[in-house]
Amino acid sequence: MTNPVSLQWYPKDSMHALRRHLAPVAAALLLSALPLAAQSSQPEALQALRTAVDSEIQAANTDKSIWMYHDRDDSPDKKALYDAIETRQGELRRMIEVNGRPVTPSEAQAETQRIDEYVHDAAAQAKARRNGAHDDAQAASFLKMLPDAFIWTIASQTPEFLTLNFRPNPRFDPPDMEARVMGLMGGQMIIARDGNRIRSLRGQLTEEVKFGFGLFGRLDKGGTFDIERRQVGGGHWQITESHVHIGGKALLFKTIGQQSDEVKTDWRPSPAETLAAAERVLNSQK
Repeated sequence: MTNPVSLQWYPKDSMHALRRHLAPVAAALLLSALPLAAQSSQPEALQALRTAVDSEIQAANTDKSIWMYHDRDDSPDKKALYDAIETRQGELRRMIEVNGRPVTPSEAQAETQRIDEYVHDAAAQAKARRNGAHDDAQAASFLKMLPDAFIWTIASQTPEFLTLNFRPNPRFDPPDMEARVMGLMGGQMIIARDGNRIRSLRGQLTEEVKFGFGLFGRLDKGGTFDIERRQVGGGHWQITESHVHIGGKALLFKTIGQQSDEVKTDWRPSPAETLAAAERVLNSQK
């Protein structure tokens, strides 16, 4: 996860994050099949889910807050800590630590140059907006698919939280490869009763997925994702953690899948309305 992308709940939060991580392996699922069973969701669970989905969509249309935070972004290739700042024009991140140490002067200079080039590159910004708009639309579609993609049941209840279990719905007809990835997951969702907001979404692949009868590759059963959201101030919800660990093998034993952990902390309202203003803030903190 090296691109400077915001991960709010919707349109840029967990389904967006999940889609972004799973897209590279989605093609492998074209030849997979869901287990057949005649099952349906519990009415109370399904109603709670639909209410939460409606709340998230309404919040997406009204919450235009922007934030700055620390973004720890770990993958097998690099473990990095960033200063991140959102603006009305997009988001910038500046790497301040890499592999457990502060950036060197040369690395800091490279970050300064990279950010400045992006701030003055209208074409790159336009491309980022197009990509963001596409991801937003896909995230909205995924969010609305949740009631149909899974069988939902109530796992537990407290005055503060409602926990739902979900598993693949054999009657779900996914419209594309990425939706098929989503439809193979089983797991748990936690809904905060205050505001009916989705607090956690955790799941795993319920079956080993083989393509080409296993000759060309597979996705491992048990691959997991975990998206955590919390209130960060003023009643605003943001994603605070995402963990995606999906592995497998492709032709010639090449490893496929995603291994990534991201944790966001120290949330504060952003003081920058523009990318140029965000650049000045980030450079002043180096």
